[in-house]
Amino acid sequence: MSGQAVDQSTQRRRGVGLVAHDPQRSSGGYTLIAPQTAGGRVYLIDMAGQVVHQWQLPVRPGRHAVILPNGNLGYNGSHPDSPDRYAAWSMWHGGDFYEVDPAGAIVWRYQDPAHHHDAQWLPNGHLLYAACEPVSPEFARRVAGGSGSPEEPMQADVVREVDRSGRLVWEWRAQEHLEPEQFPIHPGFGRNHWPLVNGLGVARDGTVLMSLRVSSGLIGVEPASGRVRWHLPPPLLSHQHAPVPLDNGRILVFDNGNFRPGSHVSYSRVLEIDPLSQAIGWTYSDPMPTAFYSPYMGNAQRLPNGNTHITESASGRLFEVTPQGEVVWEYILPWFAPYPDEAARRTGPGLLNTVFQTWRYSAGQLPWLAPRGNGSTDIHI
Repeated sequence: MSGQAVDQSTQRRRGVGLVAHDPQRSSGGYTLIAPQTAGGRVYLIDMAGQVVHQWQLPVRPGRHAVILPNGNLGYNGSHPDSPDRYAAWSMWHGGDFYEVDPAGAIVWRYQDPAHHHDAQWLPNGHLLYAACEPVSPEFARRVAGGSGSPEEPMQADVVREVDRSGRLVWEWRAQEHLEPEQFPIHPGFGRNHWPLVNGLGVARDGTVLMSLRVSSGLIGVEPASGRVRWHLPPPLLSHQHAPVPLDNGRILVFDNGNFRPGSHVSYSRVLEIDPLSQAIGWTYSDPMPTAFYSPYMGNAQRLPNGNTHITESASGRLFEVTPQGEVVWEYILPWFAPYPDEAARRTGPGLLNTVFQTWRYSAGQLPWLAPRGNGSTDIHI
């Protein structure tokens, strides 16, 4: 007697969609999701986990999507012609940026095949993003640590800001402003990209926040001079992502926990840190620490009611916690697929429901979204 075939996707077998919702304590709103392997589809879901709007973009995401102040979608797409720089480049490069209206019409596009990971759509309409450039063998040899040969080619980060015409208005080069000896690569990472800026933010005083993946830690850069104003080093952080400046002057950061010193298990946490005193003002980790862990990607967002929306990227798990750390909403992405290109599949194999970052928005930030009686909509494109 043969039974029904067992789904070989472990994450999907555990269940997808809405897991939990406490509407009395949740901040409410709509969550924007750009799955890494959904072929360029971007979804807006309500608190019940129902898709209320979606877009189809011309390319798969390089990383993520956001809702802009004018209600349009800002999309960080994977450039189809970005040349491979090293093995994992195909999986995490972007470089094809779109602004599209709610109906999907393209109103702005910008391309830089050297872009990777994060990008920030600034209030003045400019785009701030991380790119990279090759360094000389002499410079590469000054960078300590990492796995592999000191002679292999190395890329270093370049952070760029462009205006709406695509004109470069600001540029910061890691090899000009960081002493390589002070930012060694952890032995668990390769030597092909240093220090790998995987997250950006801009504080109220203009300080540019940069998350350094392979060396671990955050830096705050003064735009005028390019100098590092402050540095949050390891072991305070462990190969983190997504520095978000808060109104209280602190920084919210997704601390992934790869190779966490002093711990025999890997776990992630979300921290709220004072960048000057290095004091931790708030933290979230699961009561069973290993139940919350994303070795790559991830972000956190402080919501209007003081709750925090968290993206556990590797497992496609989104959840909202109170200041006391109680979960009041949880959702598992139901969209599974492999990466479409072989190069990306080599470093990110399997059926994936991963997502780089997700963001929660209020109805007021989506003026084009006509509500139904139950708070949802019938709008699709």
